[in-house]
This record gives sequence, C-alpha cells and structure tokens, in this order.
Amino acid sequence: MPEEFETALCVVAHPDDIEYGTSAAVAKWTAAGKTVTYFLLTRGEAGIDTIAPAQAGPLREAEQREAGRRVGVDVVDFGTHPDGVIEYGPPLRRDIAREIRRRQPDLVVIPSSDERFPGGQRNQPDHIAVGRASMDAVGDAGNRWIFPELLVEGFQPWHVPRVAIVAGLTPTHAVDVSAHVDDAVASLEAHAEYNSALPADFPQPRALVEMILGQGGKAAGLEFALTVEYIER
Repeated sequence: MPEEFETALCVVAHPDDIEYGTSAAVAKWTAAGKTVTYFLLTRGEAGIDTIAPAQAGPLREAEQREAGRRVGVDVVDFGTHPDGVIEYGPPLRRDIAREIRRRQPDLVVIPSSDERFPGGQRNQPDHIAVGRASMDAVGDAGNRWIFPELLVEGFQPWHVPRVAIVAGLTPTHAVDVSAHVDDAVASLEAHAEYNSALPADFPQPRALVEMILGQGGKAAGLEFALTVEYIER
C-alpha cells in the first residue's frame, strides 16, 4: 500500500477492534514518524459477560489507551454510541465526520461493511454500521453543506485523500508488517481483562495475530501483511 501520508485516523466500533491485525500497520507507521490517532464509537461496555457495563466501559477504555500506547498512539478518543446496538444513520455519520475534521488525516482506516469476513464468518452488526457510516463520513467531512452544525462548532471541511478498508472481501493492497508482529501482539495483550473473559478455546493473542497477518502475508507473497482495500479520492 502506498505510504506517502503523514497522518492517519483509525475509526472502529469497539476497544480491541484495531488490535486484530491493524495495530501492526500502526506500529510500522508510528515507527516511521507518522502520526496515528484512534476514534472508537463505543467503550465496549457490553463486551464482558461477567462485568456490568458501568464497570466494563471504563476498564476497556483504559485497556484501549494502553494498547494504543504500545504501538505509538497517544490520542485515543471515544464516542458515546451504545455497544452492541450502534445504529447506522446521520448521527453516526456526523460523529465520524466531526472527528475527521478535527484530526484532518491524510489517511482514514475503517472497518469493512461486508456481511462476512474473508474467512466466511459473519461480520458483527456494529462493525457493519461503523464501516458504512465511516465511508459516508469521509465524503460528509469534505462537504460544508452536510452537517452545517459542525461549522458552528468550528470544524471546517476536510477532504480525505486516502481510505483503507480493513477485513473486507475485496482487498487491493497489502502493508508489509513482518517486522511489527510483536508490537501487534503486545497491543492485543493490553486487553487483559477482556481476553481473560473469552472462551478457553479462543486463540491466544500471539496465535491469533500471527494467523490473521499470516493469511494476509500468504495472499500478498510476504511473511506477514495487513491486507486492505485502498482507495485514493
């Protein structure tokens, strides 16, 4: 994937979404001096069955901040959408467009809105809603007449020149992350409470990260890679 950019914004639904492979690319980019920021639409408060949302939300927010720190990300912002029942629509698009205008990134990294992942597993409704809204918000961010209230808030239009869609069915490019697998594993391990609540047979962080990035590497002719659908606008 072309890397002639200096700033990137990663938009996802939940804490830990970035850590399933994307954080390896983030580590590569920040090591090269690029600035990466995160925007999560929820705090993942409904993600741990044994911990009530009021307690899980702050816990998972803290784990996400630490996960970002481990790959060189200092700015991790959160929206206020409800975990598990994010609704696609203007409010979601507006919140993402606001963050794009705030950060003015050269690249926006977003989740796929495909119904299924490349392996055939069904995608999660929150991911689909955020992926669809993020792609729309990329356009919204550059149009001053869409969400004019953002102008009142002080956020001027911003044209996003590049978009990378992660975990979709039609990847076009790859990011060679062979030197940053350990960084990605460390970022996923930062979600300690969440990981400990997963089923006993769920893959451990290293096995999971190496599986995901190994599949991408195989498709791209590399050892480990993050595959993306890359769009220049």
